Amino acid sequence: MIPDKPLPYNGNYASPEEYIENLLHFVRSSDVFQILCGGVHILDFFTIEPGLFHYAIPKEWHPFILSCDIMRLLDLLMRDDLDNLIISGDQTPPESFIEYVRTIRNLSLARSFTAKEQKLPVLPRPVSVGMNPKKVHEVTNFADYVDRLCKTISEQGDTEISHLIDFGSGQNYLGRALASEPYNRSVVAVEGRENNVTASKGLDMTSGLAIKPKVMRNKKLWNKVLEVCGPEKRQDPDALAKAIREIAGEDAFDFRPVRELEAQYTVEEGKGSVQYISGRLDSGELAGAISNIEKGQDSEALKLMAISIHSCGNLSHFGIRSLVLNPDIRAVAIVGCCYNLLTEKLGPPTYKHTYLRPTLEAVNGRLSRESEKHDPQGFPMSQQFSTHQGDGIRLNITARMMACQAPQNWSEKESDGFFSRHFYRAVLQKMFLDRGVVKKVRHYAPDHPEADTGTDSQNDSDSPFDISTNPVIIGSLRKSCYGSLKAYVRGAIEKLTTNNDYKLYADVMQEKMADLTDEEIERYEAMYLPRKKELCAIWSLMAFSAMAVESLIVADRWTFLREHEDLVRHAWVETVFDYAQSPRNLVVVGIKK
Repeated sequence: MIPDKPLPYNGNYASPEEYIENLLHFVRSSDVFQILCGGVHILDFFTIEPGLFHYAIPKEWHPFILSCDIMRLLDLLMRDDLDNLIISGDQTPPESFIEYVRTIRNLSLARSFTAKEQKLPVLPRPVSVGMNPKKVHEVTNFADYVDRLCKTISEQGDTEISHLIDFGSGQNYLGRALASEPYNRSVVAVEGRENNVTASKGLDMTSGLAIKPKVMRNKKLWNKVLEVCGPEKRQDPDALAKAIREIAGEDAFDFRPVRELEAQYTVEEGKGSVQYISGRLDSGELAGAISNIEKGQDSEALKLMAISIHSCGNLSHFGIRSLVLNPDIRAVAIVGCCYNLLTEKLGPPTYKHTYLRPTLEAVNGRLSRESEKHDPQGFPMSQQFSTHQGDGIRLNITARMMACQAPQNWSEKESDGFFSRHFYRAVLQKMFLDRGVVKKVRHYAPDHPEADTGTDSQNDSDSPFDISTNPVIIGSLRKSCYGSLKAYVRGAIEKLTTNNDYKLYADVMQEKMADLTDEEIERYEAMYLPRKKELCAIWSLMAFSAMAVESLIVADRWTFLREHEDLVRHAWVETVFDYAQSPRNLVVVGIKK
């Protein structure tokens, strides 16, 4: 089961170490990559003239990219044979552009997935309740993968895994499948949200993993309780409790709904089991959680495997670190996601990171904790990535957010929809700037080594990599607001001036934007609509380039395990899902000596 290549890289590299050296060198040396992955933001696309398109990519690329249909550009970026390109039209792609595309492809980890020849066990209907097709695909494939990994570890004579501990189990779809036929594994589900644990136990009763408690009901008393409450208070828990005490006294029957009753779990020989541990994790040190695991009748030593499907942000780091921090953890198999939620270990960018934008606070958002900017649990995990070229590898939230994209899955209809939304938001930011809702912000102080001190901070001649505008959080709007620029602007202003979540900035928004006319919106649209293609092209290039960012994050996790060779016997990365159904499909595996 252990793959021949511990990292599924595409390029013709002699070893994983050579691949990582090339990846790190490219990330720190390519200006184009650094600009597209952390140097520009869609918000500021039109706030500096002649626009970010003209700053973000080499000038020799402009004619070809502007002449190219966006879907054709996406094919060229990700699918076409670069050695046998067929280009129609007058413009041909410059060699430097082709070389950049080739490099990103070579440095991006392979995402192809080959399904097993033999048919996987079908999830029983009671087990798959609540799952959408994507979740069914993930649980079906990963449950089989984890089971095979347990068997591989056992066959190699390393150990017999006693329990699977699921980090961030959610509603425990994976754990429920592994505890059921045909796997019958003992699962410990660790989940921080109590409502998810409650929902999970309800689904356990549906699937047969837990027994519904039998409760004797007194229908006559219940009807009297409802009569005392009256129709208007029947949904009020406090009123119901008071009525129950009045009618039935303190020793009343249990009138709680079945969903609120505790599920009853029994352990049978040869059958799987589920145990829940509630609480949020803040590191990979699991002594507290492990001490609560029920060992069973034989009370043998625990031999755990940490697993997770799409553990968000730092939770993936906790799962991987658990292998080296806890003697009882014998193996890990972690599929990460939500890279935007990772914290930053090395802090904000230094002057050595010329193009990396600092993370700015939104004018209408909550202040983030300063500690999140120097979080020892954050990215990067490995010593090699943390110390590369002295000050390490850094990824701002823009780069990490773009790594969550799945450009290979974009359809024409879908991409047209989000290109339009990004266009509307970029034009609205220009309106905010012109009307004084936001201001231009220097990233660096005037005496900073990278600061452009020759111009005023409000001047359009400033470098776009030293200047941006204050972010404004808008969030999602009604579906009808995305039909046109006018509808979007009106919907955004309404939300920012009336929604309770944005009280802090509502007065400023009302003062600056209340007199905006439809004619003025139409003038902005006429001015910037011809440049929409520039935005679509840059967004596509950002998403494509960020494939290497995701590879960087995953390679860092693998490198962390390899740096602990005194404890870790095997470490590898491979795909476990079909990218078309679940694009975050790379699992990081580690097995202890």
